[in-house]
Amino acid sequence: MAQPRAFDRWRAPRWLPGGNAQTIWPALLSRRPPAVTWRRERWETPDGDFVDVDFVADAPAGGPALVLLHGLEGSSRSHYSVAFAHWARRAGWRFAVPNWRGCSGEPNRLPRAYHSGDFDEVAWLLERLRAWAATPLCVVGVSLGGNALLRWAAEAGADALVQTHALAAVSAPLDLTASGHAIDSGFNRIVYAGMFLHTMKAKALAKLERYPGLFDRERMLAATTLHEFDDIYTAPLHGFHDADDYWARASAKPHLARIRVPTLALNARNDPFVPPASLPHKGTAFITLWQPAHGGHVGFPGGGFPGHLMNLPDAVMGWMRSID
Repeated sequence: MAQPRAFDRWRAPRWLPGGNAQTIWPALLSRRPPAVTWRRERWETPDGDFVDVDFVADAPAGGPALVLLHGLEGSSRSHYSVAFAHWARRAGWRFAVPNWRGCSGEPNRLPRAYHSGDFDEVAWLLERLRAWAATPLCVVGVSLGGNALLRWAAEAGADALVQTHALAAVSAPLDLTASGHAIDSGFNRIVYAGMFLHTMKAKALAKLERYPGLFDRERMLAATTLHEFDDIYTAPLHGFHDADDYWARASAKPHLARIRVPTLALNARNDPFVPPASLPHKGTAFITLWQPAHGGHVGFPGGGFPGHLMNLPDAVMGWMRSID
């Protein structure tokens, strides 16, 4: 199985040094690909909720199918979703982004939302998407979506090959405990944790209005870290004892050896969210590790100032296309 290796040694442009700059700049200031026109379908879930799935509207009727599972508080509108959508349009692939519950711009119906180890939800989504595609899927999971994807692949084992052809996890926090403590510390706590908590708290308050007594409102509002929020809200709402139990049981890293579908795990070693010591040290017969020194969190910008977003999808999809 020929596999391109150049991206494993990728280096950031000289004008954009450091993991934080390589995370923030591509998300906010790099050149954007052309706008994407989405076609949305609302899928009713088996438990009486819904998921909104966005498809590139002008994709060809046949051809390969690519699915992207987005990260924490992301959506089909996220910069990386648009970049992969542009790659798919340019390559003549079909492309779909399921928005996690509550991330499509409309609150979902049930108290539950989504979480990093939501492999049952991934299983249901990929089964539906496999039926839509009528061919095994290539699936990219970004950050939280990458961990959830690999958690599903481990649970599915060889059965994953029924639904998928190849997987890629980009900047996935495979050890949620290490990544959770990293994002809750120092500069990360002020910038990144604060950004996530701003939207997550607003969604939680909306849930509480519909379901009084769902959680302790004052404790949730006082939370200043993801650990505190997950302890109060995410963990108990999704069947975990507390945040520590959630982070331990949802992490994909302890389960990687059970994966039986070709998989790429791409993590920059200067990712502010993912400490390099927490990364897997070697791949398996099914898992290829790319761990360049640079790239930030879902960054990997390309080109001269102000950079562009296509470096990441070009590299990941180059690897995907190399899988026989």
